[in-house]
Amino acid sequence: MKIYDELKARGLIAQVTDEELISDLINNGKATFYIGFDPTADSLHVGHFMALCLMKRLQMAGNRPIALIGGGTGMIGDPSGRTDMRQMMTPEIIQHNCDCFKEQMSRFIDFSEGKAMMVNNADWLLDLNYIQVLREVGAHFSVNRMLTAECYRQRMEKGLSFLEFNYMIMQAYDFYALFQKYGCNLQFGGDDQWSNMLAGTELIRRKLGKDASAMTITLLLNSEGKKMGKTQSGAVWLDPNKTSPFDFYQYWRNVGDADVLKCIRMLTFLPLEQIDEMDTWEGSQLNKAKEILAYELTSMVHGEEEAKRAQDSARALFSQGNAADMPTAELTEGSIDILTMLLKSGLVPSKAEARRAVQQGGVAVDGEKVSDIQTAYSREMLSGDGLILKKGKKNFRKVVLK
Repeated sequence: MKIYDELKARGLIAQVTDEELISDLINNGKATFYIGFDPTADSLHVGHFMALCLMKRLQMAGNRPIALIGGGTGMIGDPSGRTDMRQMMTPEIIQHNCDCFKEQMSRFIDFSEGKAMMVNNADWLLDLNYIQVLREVGAHFSVNRMLTAECYRQRMEKGLSFLEFNYMIMQAYDFYALFQKYGCNLQFGGDDQWSNMLAGTELIRRKLGKDASAMTITLLLNSEGKKMGKTQSGAVWLDPNKTSPFDFYQYWRNVGDADVLKCIRMLTFLPLEQIDEMDTWEGSQLNKAKEILAYELTSMVHGEEEAKRAQDSARALFSQGNAADMPTAELTEGSIDILTMLLKSGLVPSKAEARRAVQQGGVAVDGEKVSDIQTAYSREMLSGDGLILKKGKKNFRKVVLK
């Protein structure tokens, strides 16, 4: 099976500008393609995961990826999927985040000579002259057409700033610049980026009289139509210091029954024949599928050793209550109540959520259910091996004195 057919079979392709042209490019290793990543944090997260996997798949098929870091567009902020304006970042924060991205991307993409590139759009966007942009780029954009884009329609309800309104033009200019500088003939992105990507192909056609292509990736949604990759405490990060390998493993181990096979198909590199055999799995077999998903993705992000450790720890924990390799919360208090302990361990985002969890019978300490929100634990109880704090069926922390 050729790579384009495999991407379709895995459910990864959402929209394309010209299917015949794009399939010919990537099947024959003729694509120099880019995906953009705005440095809005100091780590990539699960929302970026599918894009990184796609870049890896296409590179393995002989195509050349360009990872575009948005050092310039990051100063504006993408309004796509937003109901409010993004917080402005300083150039120093943006540069720090860019450096963190490169280190993480290197686990997926081979950046050795000639195989891939990482570029920063600050290199050309920050030097643009405003009048020049208005004359040479702005003249090719219809405001009426821009306002029909979904990314703008969502923001119009609360007020779209002129700053954000320029984002589509900047992204289009990125494609135009990459086409000229590096022969980039294809752009990939999430399906919510379709309007911005079409703007880039149109700018290249109008300015250079040449054709460029675009393809969007299916958004990773759960069976309820919500974006995957978020927990109660926030995003699931690829940085082990922000989301531990154990928590990363557990996130995928806990996906819904209706979502596990879709995630295996879209995110792992397991052969499609093997995945097709899993389509008939049900009941306890789905738990095995979840273990496969969690192990494969944790191994990809954190390495096989960490994946094996997380798997062994999870199995031991849920069968024996073993605390080995469990995420640990270190506390300094001499005595602590159950609500504060839940909050400081990171198992809940607020004391109100902690109170609900206790009152609903979802909290246990060392295997004993806690039903009183006033329950407190002394310094002696936290010393030594500490306590095992459990929220729900599958969320654990070892709580110890610092």
